[in-house]
Amino acid sequence: MDITIKKVKYLPELRRVAELADEIWHECFTDIISLGQIDYMVERFQYLDAMIRQIEEQSYTYLSVYDGGDLCGYIAVKPEQDDRFFLSKLYLRVDKRGQGIARLMLERVFEEARKHGKSSVYLTVNKHNDRAIAVYKRTGFTVTDSVVTDIGGGYVMDDYIFTYVL
Repeated sequence: MDITIKKVKYLPELRRVAELADEIWHECFTDIISLGQIDYMVERFQYLDAMIRQIEEQSYTYLSVYDGGDLCGYIAVKPEQDDRFFLSKLYLRVDKRGQGIARLMLERVFEEARKHGKSSVYLTVNKHNDRAIAVYKRTGFTVTDSVVTDIGGGYVMDDYIFTYVL
């Protein structure tokens, strides 16, 4: 295992991340939310145009995760105006799970948060995403809130908010 995590700097790489996002979302969420909601959320939050807007207008940073030369995951983070760091996206292809890569990805998130002078990292996770919830709890995140967010299109996100104190 030769894991490299690097900042996405160029459009062709961001395009590859968006393609991977579509693949991962359609694999990961089929037992949790409807196909219609998966398609809606991918188009709204995971497509290339959405990622470009997040970077240009909302101060997001995307990180790509490689095992050797194989793009297998991605992360999106954003420093908040207060002392928190938002982990918006942390996704890993199904064939790479269970190998300790998510732990390395989270360590990189914590490193980025510290570079920005933040004291905590927070994220939202679907209340029925048991696999992700288990990973975050094992890492030391705790549930700090529960929210239902209307995302339009007749869909809501029913999430826990997890926080990790650095």
